[in-house]
Amino acid sequence: MRLTLAQIAVEPAAVSTNVGRAIDAIDRAAANGADLVVLPELFNVGYFAFDSYARHAEGVEGETLTAVREAAAEHGVAVLAGSVVEDLAASATAGIDVPVEDGLANTAVFFDRDGTRRAIYRKHHLFGYGSAETDLLEPGQHLPTVDFAGFTVGVTTCYDLRFPELYRRLVDDGVTLTLVPSAWPYPRVEHWKLFPKARAVENQLYVAAANGVGSFEDAELLGRSTVYDPWGTALASSADDPALVSATVDPERVTAIREEFPALDDRRTEFR
Repeated sequence: MRLTLAQIAVEPAAVSTNVGRAIDAIDRAAANGADLVVLPELFNVGYFAFDSYARHAEGVEGETLTAVREAAAEHGVAVLAGSVVEDLAASATAGIDVPVEDGLANTAVFFDRDGTRRAIYRKHHLFGYGSAETDLLEPGQHLPTVDFAGFTVGVTTCYDLRFPELYRRLVDDGVTLTLVPSAWPYPRVEHWKLFPKARAVENQLYVAAANGVGSFEDAELLGRSTVYDPWGTALASSADDPALVSATVDPERVTAIREEFPALDDRRTEFR
């Protein structure tokens, strides 16, 4: 399966421009043979554009995700719409299950090749450390999975990488590929290099970490989108410029590594 991370430039609150770049990246990735395209976290509004969250929030059936869905169907390529600020009330009105009836969430949506919405993931761990995310957003409550191209696919978002127990839950749910849309900034380059690789190694699965690039008033996204295999080997990566990062991933590779080095079978979950 050909997996492409769309590392696009994200401008603060420039929704039309950012969505245009995302659609263009999907177009180019599909033309290059991608089966699945992953967009970055809050690719339409920009993670650090906190003051614009409420103004640009939309339901799951809103304009941004409709544009992504239509691009997926047009090209016959699956897309993880890396995330948007979801208006939970609008989604609830459309009959979509939400964690609370009102408020905002950091929400990623998986669309299949025909544009069918297969999964909705709302970021579980909201970033503190001086970020407004915890004040503005509601955390997610569910960990959906999707069967696609021989993989069981899970989704986490950015800061979730720091919480390994979330990935253990995904392993227990049969996940073999985890997609991680992100908005990881400088200066935490070493953390960005460490966490996705560690999650891949300790859980013996693929981890595809899709970051954005671009400058905000108080932050700059560091790019470096990377696909890691279950040994933690980087199959494809980028620098800090816009790029399409593509790799061929194989579900049989996960099976082979888990059989060759069955560390997960040695887990102990009860301690005194």
